[in-house]
Amino acid sequence: MMRPRTAMVLAAGLGKRMAPITNTMPKPLIKVAGKPLIDWGLAALQAVNVERAVVNVHYLADQLDAHLAGRASPSIVVSDERQELLDSAGGIVKALPQLGTEPFYVINADTFWIDGQTPNLVLLAEGWDDARMDILLMLATKEQSTGYDGRGDFAISPEGRLRRLAPGETSPHIYAGAAIVHPRIFANAPAGKASLNSYFDTAIASDRLYGLHMDGLWLTVGTPGAIGEAEAAIARAEQRLHV
Repeated sequence: MMRPRTAMVLAAGLGKRMAPITNTMPKPLIKVAGKPLIDWGLAALQAVNVERAVVNVHYLADQLDAHLAGRASPSIVVSDERQELLDSAGGIVKALPQLGTEPFYVINADTFWIDGQTPNLVLLAEGWDDARMDILLMLATKEQSTGYDGRGDFAISPEGRLRRLAPGETSPHIYAGAAIVHPRIFANAPAGKASLNSYFDTAIASDRLYGLHMDGLWLTVGTPGAIGEAEAAIARAEQRLHV
């Protein structure tokens, strides 16, 4: 497929686990290796020539507004959720008029990744099959991630189709905070709060949720203590590039 030209950047969360830092700063503006979290994702979008990024804001939104005003590429459209936090899918539904009718990227503003040889957003676009897919998730394994301590998110078939884990089941496959989504899944969706997880489940029920393993390193910074771990991993990755 042609690479998506638009993206939704989910930046409206409260970031409670990052307190006390987030008492005075929204989580997407916390710096890791000298760069705000949201700028890691916006830079990845810029690198694959995404033209427009819709960023939803809620908590301490004025700070995000001021920060985003200084960015020229991609072009930023702010989706204002100051009055009500709409959750991940609710935020996308509100922003649909700015996202268009073609598949678009969705990225989390509070996780990011270090690409391998090929940008992972390119790999997602190359892996997209409109006939089979409604959602394509970027996946990481536990071995290529930092800051993650869980049982995994999905089981994956040889063809890349995803399903939820059964009770007690574990998996090395983690949703790494980036995806391609077709807006048709939101047809007739009501306005208001809604989680993207419910749309994952709908896509699973119709065999249209797929995953693609990333190339590189995925970093999630969920607590203040995870910042140092992420920065150390970035330093090691940069050192390998220069060896």
